[in-house]
Amino acid sequence: MSQTIAIETRDLCKSFGDVKANDHISLSVPAGTVHGIVGENGAGKSTLLKMLFGFYHPDSGEVLVSGVSQSFTSPSDAMAVGIGMVHQHFMLVEPFTVLENIILGAEGSSKLDDAKGMARAKLLALEEQFGFNLPLDEPVETLSVGVRQRAEILKALYRGAETLILDEPTAVLTPQECVQLFELVSQLRDQGKTVLFVTHKLHEIMAITDNVTVIRAGKTVAERKTAETSSEELAELMVGAKVVRATARDANEATTARLALENVKATGDHGLMLKDINLQVLEGEVLGIAGVAGNGQTELLEIITGLRPVDVGKICFDGETISSPQEMTDPITLRRMGMAHVAEDRLKTGVVESMSARENAILGYQREQEFSRKGLLRLKAIAEKAAGYFESQDVRPRNPDLPIASFSGGNQQKLVIARELAQDPSLMVIGQPTRGVDIGAVTKIHDQITALRNAGKAILVVSADLDELLAISDRIAVMCEGEIVGTLNIEDATETKLGLMMAGNKGEAA
Repeated sequence: MSQTIAIETRDLCKSFGDVKANDHISLSVPAGTVHGIVGENGAGKSTLLKMLFGFYHPDSGEVLVSGVSQSFTSPSDAMAVGIGMVHQHFMLVEPFTVLENIILGAEGSSKLDDAKGMARAKLLALEEQFGFNLPLDEPVETLSVGVRQRAEILKALYRGAETLILDEPTAVLTPQECVQLFELVSQLRDQGKTVLFVTHKLHEIMAITDNVTVIRAGKTVAERKTAETSSEELAELMVGAKVVRATARDANEATTARLALENVKATGDHGLMLKDINLQVLEGEVLGIAGVAGNGQTELLEIITGLRPVDVGKICFDGETISSPQEMTDPITLRRMGMAHVAEDRLKTGVVESMSARENAILGYQREQEFSRKGLLRLKAIAEKAAGYFESQDVRPRNPDLPIASFSGGNQQKLVIARELAQDPSLMVIGQPTRGVDIGAVTKIHDQITALRNAGKAILVVSADLDELLAISDRIAVMCEGEIVGTLNIEDATETKLGLMMAGNKGEAA
């Protein structure tokens, strides 16, 4: 007996001007399976997902749901035939409770209390069926990222989703939250739901999916049963060549501190305090910062880069005090002193979504002589610089005049990385360097960080990806509840040791 096909696409095409984002994409997803979709940044994954969920209408080709041809004009059409989607950036109203977010737009009654009562009974049944345990009456803004994601999944199930699209679902999760997500995805599959799992992390594809489709340059280049492929083969199919690290780490005996934090305390968000932070980043080293999200890493980046004041202690950059209770050096001055900053949240502080990619390519440096003269922007110089970044970092599509919001998250990140590397900084402060970035670009970014390190620069990297920190760091410091609980030399660091320290176990500190 043939297996039911939950979602099928036949020769889907979608173009944006001269850019052919999807070029005859054909896909077949059996019902009751977890189906992976992988491809480089700009390969066309996001465009495909948006056509499956009704954001875009294909130029040609066909989408079938359970064998029936569909023509979506909006996400409501997709939801009406049982397709739900959890976006990489959650679609939740933060001051609203979980319950209010779930029923928003689907209240079913003009009286809010009646709507909540009807929804609560249905949600409790869904929670029991799928093993959720969500605080329905808590405001979303008080919840962890992992709980917010589960609320999005529950919202989709509440609205009747039989097929669930998860777009980069682990990009903002801790390792513990990833385990919980995988358990939930397995349970959804076991109960007959179909899941499209889109990620750049190939070990996740190997761990959770039944089948995988590889997209490259807008075309379907391979379909594999997951049990019959490997991470290495998938990486080669994605990129079209073998993916290898090109830059080796040189020996480094330097002891000079480029950046030093001495007994620093600072007021953080939601009552969190940075407590007695003592930290040095030496020239010619990568210092990694690990920790469960929300334990002070964001505040640490902000006090170093002039975005948040310190209450006690001081921060020195190349021997000069740049922050203390009496003074705080502004980000523009810090950049001119040789500090570059890749923001942890690129959409919040790394790019301006309403501006073009070309304009974002000089953001933060627009006052420099290279890009302005007597208060007027040098448009030719800016255009040439942006074109160079697009070429050197392989940013796609190759059109700097497009709004930055029209680029995938990974391509936005590549542009931000290029912008900051171009300044030849003596100190590089990086938050989540490869979040949402494909395997080929990850390798290139890691090589660039290593090259900076080998050139004697100091690099501080905050990352939620322990594999990343273990691959590029010389030392790893671990944060828990606003404190540095310990620091390990890379030869002593393991995922197990770091995990214990992330949970507050200071006994593992070196």
